[in-house]
Amino acid sequence: MARKAKKLPSAKHAFVELSRRGPHDVLHGDLALVGLPGMVCTPREGTSLPAVVFGHGWLQPPRRYLNLMRHLASWGIVVVSPATQHGPLASHRLYAEDMRTALDIAVGVRLGDGKISVDEKKLGAAGHAMGGGCAVLATAEDPRIKAVATLAAAETHPSALEAAAKVTAPALHLAAAEDLLTPPVANAEPISRAWGGPVQLRTIKKATHLGFTEGAHWSQLLLHGKPEYNTQRITKGLLTAFFLRALANDRRGDLLLNENIKGSTIDQVNTHGKLAA
Repeated sequence: MARKAKKLPSAKHAFVELSRRGPHDVLHGDLALVGLPGMVCTPREGTSLPAVVFGHGWLQPPRRYLNLMRHLASWGIVVVSPATQHGPLASHRLYAEDMRTALDIAVGVRLGDGKISVDEKKLGAAGHAMGGGCAVLATAEDPRIKAVATLAAAETHPSALEAAAKVTAPALHLAAAEDLLTPPVANAEPISRAWGGPVQLRTIKKATHLGFTEGAHWSQLLLHGKPEYNTQRITKGLLTAFFLRALANDRRGDLLLNENIKGSTIDQVNTHGKLAA
């Protein structure tokens, strides 16, 4: 009797795996207990773990990204998110500094009743809109940060576009095709073109500016879009693949990082270098 042919791995299979919850139990808590307003999500235990700081969007509280943070933590990544500069006159410079401080806390404080530690050589930065621009600013000033991911990145003051040219760490930028607040042509695209290291720009079809956020919030009366399940699922899969590869040398998402998937295409014009060989 002939054996059935073994299914070869594919980008689709990698996406299905990495967009699902990972193998780790997850804890989350308040960063204020260790000196900075914000949230932290961690695996229940682990040593020398990678860590990512996540920057919130303009007027958005970190809790609007809780499921994304918990998802990354379920794959073994500590995630910290400062809840500062959340008013209408937010300082991008100060928020970028707070993001770097959050990484200091992740590295310097034993989290989870002392059962969790972070490796200073495995740090990343990410963020939505304003937080994405501030992730670029933070990375340009902090050589510890080895990988950057942005969601509907926004230009900042000082300029994330100018800072991008100074960054040699690999980057994954996700743009929302129907974003009216931070349109890719004026934000994610020029940031990607200016990037000093390997960079990939992807466009998520039918996504709006607030599609990356979760739950209801009064800012939806002012800003474009609303939470979108498909946008969030694509984001979870791609960010998990990217940070596992860049910070933990986990290659299970390599095919996903190299190919288009349903609902998300690689912008070849504004992509250069390889995120996964």
